[in-house]
Amino acid sequence: MKIYDCVPGFEFDEKTDLQQSPVWFLDGTHSVPPWTPMFGWLWINFCRHGMQYGAETLQLPTVHGWDWRFKDGGAYLTLLLVGSEEEKKVREAKFQQAIRPFVEDYDKLWTGLLEELFVRYEKIKAVDGEKATQIELLENFEYAIATCRRMWEIHMYMMYGTYTPFVLFEKLCKHLLNIDDTHPDFQKLMCGFDNESFRVDRALCDYAQKLRDIGMEATLQATAPKDWEAKLQATDKGREFLKDFAVFLDTKAGWRMERMAEICLPTWAEDLPQAFDKIAVYLKAGEKFDLEKKRLALEQERKKTEVELLAKVTPEQRGWFSTLMKIAQNCSRFSEEHNHYLDQKTHALLRKTCLDMGKRFAAAGTTSERDDIFFLMPDEVRKAGINPGQFNLKGIVERRRAEWTQWNKNGNPPVILRDDFSMPQAMEVMVKSMDPIALKVVVGTMPEARPDIKADLFGTCGSAGVAEGIARVVFKEEDLATIRNGDILVAVSTSPAWTPIFGMIKGVVVDRGGSLSHAAIVGREYGIPVVMNVFEGTTKIKSGQRIKVDANLGTVVILS
Repeated sequence: MKIYDCVPGFEFDEKTDLQQSPVWFLDGTHSVPPWTPMFGWLWINFCRHGMQYGAETLQLPTVHGWDWRFKDGGAYLTLLLVGSEEEKKVREAKFQQAIRPFVEDYDKLWTGLLEELFVRYEKIKAVDGEKATQIELLENFEYAIATCRRMWEIHMYMMYGTYTPFVLFEKLCKHLLNIDDTHPDFQKLMCGFDNESFRVDRALCDYAQKLRDIGMEATLQATAPKDWEAKLQATDKGREFLKDFAVFLDTKAGWRMERMAEICLPTWAEDLPQAFDKIAVYLKAGEKFDLEKKRLALEQERKKTEVELLAKVTPEQRGWFSTLMKIAQNCSRFSEEHNHYLDQKTHALLRKTCLDMGKRFAAAGTTSERDDIFFLMPDEVRKAGINPGQFNLKGIVERRRAEWTQWNKNGNPPVILRDDFSMPQAMEVMVKSMDPIALKVVVGTMPEARPDIKADLFGTCGSAGVAEGIARVVFKEEDLATIRNGDILVAVSTSPAWTPIFGMIKGVVVDRGGSLSHAAIVGREYGIPVVMNVFEGTTKIKSGQRIKVDANLGTVVILS
């Protein structure tokens, strides 16, 4: 008998769930590799809640948000479509009112919601995990969970409010200009916007220059990042560098981690070599690498393209075209900033509260080790939270850890279909929904094989262009150090912590993603081709092979 105990009520049940919906898509962008049970519980419960909250708050005309299920560490989603044309018309009128704050003062809206979360973050961070009582630790854990729920409400309200106009703008461009989001001109409209995540990357580039200035470049390039701290501690200037860098991590980037959608992995603040890995990339890239210069050039190109395209639009249509374009252009900025401020920071603080409790559980014998906490779910933490010494949860942890190990070996199918339902029908449902997050981020457009073109992999265009080079297959952030100048990155997906290597590579191939996913957005900012949704890139391509990436056609050819 199967025990549904990781995410009770939301674990995939083929019999009942395929009756509800004939298609369930795997969120390969976030849940590959499989999640630990604690994180699966947090995501399925609160991302699901946030998506429906955002869709209903904005009264999206075509979709009520998503439903989610948990299966073997993977997240499966289905779309909750608006049923009747009459309901669509009612919701459309309400949506036109609800979207007004995004048009009138986007910055004020976004900044105000961030400030609300910053207050919560500081409260969680202020609890001393060593000195707090068990009751205080449990209270902080519960507050972090409530913060996670609120974060997802803000996350999906902002995402739907920003990305829905993107889809509407693309639809308008198809109608008026016969271009979509794969066209170079459309992509130019979305480039050259600054954001906090890119500012962090520029700071890392500046820190690389500081290491050159204090004469440490040669020493550190010959040293593994895990040994940098010892080398820096050996000199006065090195110690000053570390002191300054600690402030940077505390205020700007210490909450980054290998996966933005997990909490079982250490943050940069916990594990300095992760951050040093990124500085090492900038050291390798050389002194002439200038992120801001590249952005400003894209900004000028964008403004030029805006003028050219507006000239092709009739005067009576320019007002609506300009309004939609302005909101759609916030997508690139929001995509990177929400990862930085929402997902990563909330998950880092959830990790803190889990580790604080995990240490106490291990010390009391409730579990065997600190990180066992990630194989529990919140109700079990509550059960033992105040008096951990009275409870033994080792058996539960042992069983779930064994299951998780097996999930990592087996993986999950990209889609689960009812027997009477086909993949083309599934994609029809997605297109009908006009859901921007499904279409442009998590699932993306399905690739179409073209017999007239000889290619080893077919995908979709995230950033236009053609490149040829040596493939470097990367599964984990720690492997980014293997990237060399001129390589082509091959990965399941990418995250903000990977951005520094985009200045070195010639192209990107990712198994999953849409035109508003991280790889596509950053690829456009760096002017390199990105082919997405190839599904089997990381299994068919081997590091060291020479490949050709043609994002204009959405193809990858293995040359050797």
